[in-house]
Amino acid sequence: MAEAGRRRGPTGKPRYSIFALARNALSYHENWQAAWRSPEPKPSYDAIVVGGGGHGLATAYYLASVHGIRNVAVLEKGWIGGGNTGRNTTIIRSNYLWDESAAIYEHALKLWEGLTQELNFNLMFSQRGVITLAHSEHELKEMRRRVEAIRLNGIDTEVLDTAGVKKLVPIINTDQSIRYPVMGGFVQRRGGTARHDAVAWGYARAADDLGVDIIQGCEVTGFLKDGQGHIEGVETTRGTIRSKRIGCVAAGHSAVLAAMAGFKLPIQARPLQALVSEPIKPVIDTVVMSNAVHMYVSQSDKGELVLGAGTDSYNSYAQRGSLNIIEHQLAAACELYPIVSRLRVLRTWGGIVDTCPDASPIISTTPVDGLFFNCGWGTGGFKATPGSGHVFADLMAKGRPNAIAAPFSLERFSGGYLIDEHGAAGVAH
Repeated sequence: MAEAGRRRGPTGKPRYSIFALARNALSYHENWQAAWRSPEPKPSYDAIVVGGGGHGLATAYYLASVHGIRNVAVLEKGWIGGGNTGRNTTIIRSNYLWDESAAIYEHALKLWEGLTQELNFNLMFSQRGVITLAHSEHELKEMRRRVEAIRLNGIDTEVLDTAGVKKLVPIINTDQSIRYPVMGGFVQRRGGTARHDAVAWGYARAADDLGVDIIQGCEVTGFLKDGQGHIEGVETTRGTIRSKRIGCVAAGHSAVLAAMAGFKLPIQARPLQALVSEPIKPVIDTVVMSNAVHMYVSQSDKGELVLGAGTDSYNSYAQRGSLNIIEHQLAAACELYPIVSRLRVLRTWGGIVDTCPDASPIISTTPVDGLFFNCGWGTGGFKATPGSGHVFADLMAKGRPNAIAAPFSLERFSGGYLIDEHGAAGVAH
């Protein structure tokens, strides 16, 4: 396609715009350039990122854009965004309790707020607000304490009474005689949602534009080390690829990769389910979570109600879960939002979440020099995507963590300085 004289990205890829949309409409949209290449792997790279989800693609993008390391390969055993990035409920927020968690999630939220413009890709980022419900006086008092702690970190959040919740969510049932009466809650108005597929595609396109090779259908089967235990490369289903700097961002399969490298990670992998209803007209324009009943809901741009719940109680690498989880979340949905009781379930799916004992992630060097791991995000990984990639790229580029990433090292498990976020991360969100 002839693109001479038109606005382009850093390496010459035409930028998306209203003018490009109008121009390509004349050819019935048949002349759009491919969003990213599908190259054959090179024999070696300056850096390799294992895992082609949002976190991995963000890491590669920031390695190239911030640190100038452009000879980078992203290795994905399936297709990009085919793991947890494309299997979550897209909720974004930063109102976490502990200073360390607040720092990284707020860092991510600030990046989210400018990411569509930075990537030149519509991520459909919608700051519609995220409400967490309280179903008892005790829970409401705990929320008030949490809100004050969150505010000390400069993060927006406010307490709502029952009337305040009803004003923001007119379809909610506030009858105090129900099993879990709504006593109030708290809201982060800067929170919201984004289109999960668009996040993967936007980072992939931007990273490719900077020279990153995105290699799909390339499963890592082993690691190469020299005689001193330094990383030398990876064995894959598409041959040996060498690099002295490798970052693993493989979510639920991180423990498998660590075992290949010769060490153990303190994480467990469990299924996490979600579902959508048939499309209906707009009835809810925010995100509502309930820790007590393990259910949360938002509405997609297509009109589907997006519902999620907690993890299954067993370990598994299967991208599906138990029917009892769906049954319990639908019962809670019908009680809290009676108008949904006659809706049909359109589809269900599952992801594999990797959870640490303290419900906080691992962003760390490892016992193998030159090998880095970013994992353990549990049920809250999507919201951290840009912040996670940003600090992990910094760790890979410099070999040491910055102030935001430092608390999430593997050493915290031997030193005892855990970041216990079960109160904020105990429900899928």
